[in-house]
Amino acid sequence: MPEPLYIAVDLGAGSGRVFLAGFDRHSFLLEQIRRFHYPPAESDGHLRWDLAGIFADIKEGLRDAAARARALSRSIRSIAVDSWGVDYGLLDAGGRLIESPVCYRDSRTEGVMQQVFARVDREEIFARTGIQFLPFNTLFQFAAHARDGMPSTAHTLLLIPDLINFFLTGRAVCEYTNATTTQMLNARTGKWDDEMLTRLDLKIDLLPPIIAAGSEVGWLRPDLAAELNIDSVPVIAPATHDTGSAVAGAPIQTGYAYISSGTWSLVGIERCQALISERVARHNFTNEGGVLGTIRFLKNVMGLWILESCRKEWRQNGVAMNYDALLQEVATLEDYPAIIFPDDQRFLNPPSMLAAIAAQLGETNQSMPSAPASIAKAILDSLAFRYASVLRTIEALTDQPIEGVRIIGGGSQNHYLNQATANATGLGVTAGPIEATVIGNVLVQAIAAGRFASLSEARHYIAEKVPAQNFVPRPAKSLERANAHFAEIEARYLKS
Repeated sequence: MPEPLYIAVDLGAGSGRVFLAGFDRHSFLLEQIRRFHYPPAESDGHLRWDLAGIFADIKEGLRDAAARARALSRSIRSIAVDSWGVDYGLLDAGGRLIESPVCYRDSRTEGVMQQVFARVDREEIFARTGIQFLPFNTLFQFAAHARDGMPSTAHTLLLIPDLINFFLTGRAVCEYTNATTTQMLNARTGKWDDEMLTRLDLKIDLLPPIIAAGSEVGWLRPDLAAELNIDSVPVIAPATHDTGSAVAGAPIQTGYAYISSGTWSLVGIERCQALISERVARHNFTNEGGVLGTIRFLKNVMGLWILESCRKEWRQNGVAMNYDALLQEVATLEDYPAIIFPDDQRFLNPPSMLAAIAAQLGETNQSMPSAPASIAKAILDSLAFRYASVLRTIEALTDQPIEGVRIIGGGSQNHYLNQATANATGLGVTAGPIEATVIGNVLVQAIAAGRFASLSEARHYIAEKVPAQNFVPRPAKSLERANAHFAEIEARYLKS
């Protein structure tokens, strides 16, 4: 009898996919069933997500996945959902969504960090949570919401994947790995930090119970099962934070760091315990919960969002840039046309990314390249230098050498950036799996089902079944000069 299949719903910050996966002795089935898009849009004074539309697309994906499983004469074992972090929605006492969730790129959190620090010191918040400070963290979104007026009917606050799980099962819970990213969880107790939240006048009674990755959220509601022509199966909480799933799905070798590369780049290592100290706080690293007792010690880097925003502007200006053709042209360029600091907050959501890049270059006495390929090269080279800097800081903070880098996620297909990362770090780079997030999602489901006895066994299976590419460093004098130039620019913006 063939093994049962698993459905993974993977929601990124702008597009989502539904996959069907299965583990056999000789092959790994991973089939994309449906892809859909949902850019945030202005509504009621804020940039918001159309959660009703997202859930409608998820349902269509589940219906299609069930039909595909029947065509393969295989049953479905479970369903699991992961998504981007920090954003949330509010339910009333009847379980109805009160308003469309606000997107983390909305401006409502401007200045909120300072307002929070006036009540609870920055140092104390980090000591309690171990989480890096980003202006859009759930803590600051929650504080902004409370300042502007929390709806009187608000009964439960749920992060995005927990909202989808509630719609699927009727049970309101928050999965641990995603809860850690909110900066509202106490890193030592693994529970909501009620004392800190009370001092900030945030309503702790809105926060749901926390469950571990691999736990059963509940069973698919019978009415949904009938509507979608799918058997009622358990809904499992994977690492519901997409980076948590991506790292779970990465066959990371001992001594290797990882870079989850996409809209954002998450640069870090896997540990067995949190690392919370004044030095870690000063460098603004984070300790996010991972699956099965692991900790993701990492830093956010702005990522390929910068390049994608430029490509969007070029298209709007009538300059169509095919991604593969653009990277091929980038690879032909010699030397370094410009260097930027990618983690400048002006790049978070500017009206014009090209104008934002030009402004930063002007501040560092550099000229804005005119050709798209030169701009793209400047972005990708700068990302690679930033990765190298973050990895060196990790080595200093942990007092442990990094022996290589595993790049995972959609960005692992960018061969130019992979090679630039190997060059900048002086380390071997292994690229893949591309679908690490989906793989991690289904691995946790399979571990929960007893298909694998441990995370290491599941990762070993993936390492054997999913191909990867290797990149070795290529030293050059021009690289040394550019790296030194980046260090000067980085130091300037880290001080500001």
